[in-house]
Amino acid sequence: MEKQEIRTFGRRHGKKLSMRQQTLIDELLPTLCPENGDILEIGFGAGEHVRDLAHNNPDKTIIGAEPFMNGVASLLSSITDPKTNRLLDEYKNIRIWADDVRDFLRTTDSKFVQIWVLHPDPWPKARHEKRRLLSAEFLNTLSKNLAPHGEIIIGTDHWEYFDWILEQVKLTKLTATIADLDIIQTRYQHKNKAGTENPKYLILRH
Repeated sequence: MEKQEIRTFGRRHGKKLSMRQQTLIDELLPTLCPENGDILEIGFGAGEHVRDLAHNNPDKTIIGAEPFMNGVASLLSSITDPKTNRLLDEYKNIRIWADDVRDFLRTTDSKFVQIWVLHPDPWPKARHEKRRLLSAEFLNTLSKNLAPHGEIIIGTDHWEYFDWILEQVKLTKLTATIADLDIIQTRYQHKNKAGTENPKYLILRH
């Protein structure tokens, strides 16, 4: 029997969307479906870092992948004019994949200069370890869509998960560098459920 790939385990929907958010999901989101891009962020939450990437890289196409529709709605609300629902000029380089990023990676020809994964769910209970996103298998998948001098940037405030990721990297052909990064704080970083002082970051390269 063929091994089934791990799917997204988080909720797809949370609290009810506002009327404006639902309109953006129905009308604007389909126009932002990506084909190819330069920078990818996986699991963008409410989209703070996606917006920052778009602002700092106006010449590049930024793709945000997020299966949680409330997060997608939050990003759409923040990159559009509240009166017209039109995409603001400074965010016209953003594209959104509102589903499991694996499905996108199967179809795109993109070779990303950066792939960001910030504060993924650590699934701290031992029986849930198989649900962790950043397995060696998934890192190998990402490496296939990485430009020759591209980087996979990972951030987490969960130390045990950080060490687990390092062990997974050893099972790939990627090299890992522990980095000290100063990036925009997201609401997930503010939550800091692990109660640690600062996030730790890894940069993976071919």
